[in-house]
Amino acid sequence: MSTTDLSNYNAAGVPKGTGLRLGLVVSEWNPEITAPMRDGAIETLLKHGVAFKDIREESVPGSYELALGAKLLLQEHGLDGVICIGSVVRGETPHFDFVCQAAAQGIMDVGLSTGKPAIFCVLTDDTMDQARARSGGKHGNKGVEAAVALLKMAALYRRCAGR
Repeated sequence: MSTTDLSNYNAAGVPKGTGLRLGLVVSEWNPEITAPMRDGAIETLLKHGVAFKDIREESVPGSYELALGAKLLLQEHGLDGVICIGSVVRGETPHFDFVCQAAAQGIMDVGLSTGKPAIFCVLTDDTMDQARARSGGKHGNKGVEAAVALLKMAALYRRCAGR
């Protein structure tokens, strides 16, 4: 069991997001979990200087579809990076394993194929209680952690792209 607070970070070590255009792709599946992670990500991006008008949000049916949604956002809207937010809770069949593997591989492929940050913010928990604990509960909010990761990777992207 995790004892890490996903919302705990050193704000001084986070690059400013001023001028960045960023996206959120949010799974419609398990909205009780994905909505608080989305809210935590947006709040963190705003806290670090990203303008609300520069945050583009789209929803997709489930975590499996996050990668394509991210790729479309990056390609069609010229964004500097994207967070993929989802939640998959283990059931009684191997479906969990297939969806989790595909989502992770797909999101990584989006980042590599576009050359822009695609941040994996998909909870893969055994129970809904574990998911709740990581989406604003006792273990913090994975959306906050993902937003910090996006800001750091977008800063790296800016430096490497000469922007």
